[in-house]
Formats: sequence, C-alpha cells, structure tokens
Amino acid sequence: MVGVLVITAVWAMLPAYVPNNIAVVSGGSRPVDGGRTWAGRRILGDGKTWRGTIVGIAGGFLLALGLNSINPTVSTVVGVQLPIFSLGAAIGLATGAMAGDIGASFLKRRSGRERGASFPGLDQLDFVIGALCLAALVASDWFATVFTLDIIAVVVVLTPLFHVATNVLAYSVGLKAEPW
Repeated sequence: MVGVLVITAVWAMLPAYVPNNIAVVSGGSRPVDGGRTWAGRRILGDGKTWRGTIVGIAGGFLLALGLNSINPTVSTVVGVQLPIFSLGAAIGLATGAMAGDIGASFLKRRSGRERGASFPGLDQLDFVIGALCLAALVASDWFATVFTLDIIAVVVVLTPLFHVATNVLAYSVGLKAEPW
C-alpha cells in the first residue's frame, strides 16, 4: 500500500517538481520584478527571471503530456494505475509550482532575507503549495480524484527530502550558489 502511494504521489507531482529545476538551468534573463524595490528591498530579486519562469512552466506542462503518452506502459510495469493529466492539471501543476516559488521569494524579501538565504520549510514546500492550490482551482475534478489525503501526506513528507537532495546535487555541479 505504501509503495502504491509513493509511486502515485511522485508521478502526480512530477509536473510540479520539474519546473523549478528547469528554471535554474534556463534562467538568467530579465528579472520578473524588473529590478524594482518595495519598502527599500527588492520585490523578488535577480533569481526570478522571465525566461526561467516561462521555460519552467513549459517544461512542466510538456512533461505532463509526455507522462500521459507513456502512462499505459509505466502503469503496467509498476502495477499501479497512474493518473492521466488533464490539460488543466498540467497547466495548474507547472504554473502553480513556479507561482509558489515566486511567492516564497516575495516573502523572503519581506522578511529581510537576501537571495539564496535559507528559509526552512518554505524553501521545501513553496512550490508544492502553489502547485496543489492552482491545480485544485483549475482542475478541481481531476485534483479531487488524484490528490487524496494519503497522497497529499506522502507529497508533504517526501518533497523536502527530494528538494534537499536535488539542491545538493545542483550545488555540487555548479548550478546553484548554495546547497538549499
């Protein structure tokens, strides 16, 4: 039972897990906040760029479509009926993940943290909250059938572990300036 929950949770969250990683690799253009400040601090910072945001959303969306195409084979191999992503779910998960990350950057700036500063808890779950909220809003029927309380619990427990591992890896290969 636990294995089924883990496989389903990871599959369902892949379109939300991937956009921020893609954004790190493809970013580096104009900042989303245009360099503007609010109350003496940057609104978001240089780390949130238009290119990274757009490419991250596109990557998550395209991943969902790709997962749909391999779903029958993967479901058979793992012995679990994995969810098919509706268009709304694909858009909601990918866009929500990026929106959650941008929202967290806004909160970090308001709390006086500089770009790259650690904010435990928020750093690991910001994109999950954004992805789940937007997917629930734009694909409510799909969301209700896929994200049961058990699946959400698995996502909340596993995501921080995945987040730390991928950030350490990105840091070790020079893609991130800090390992969190």
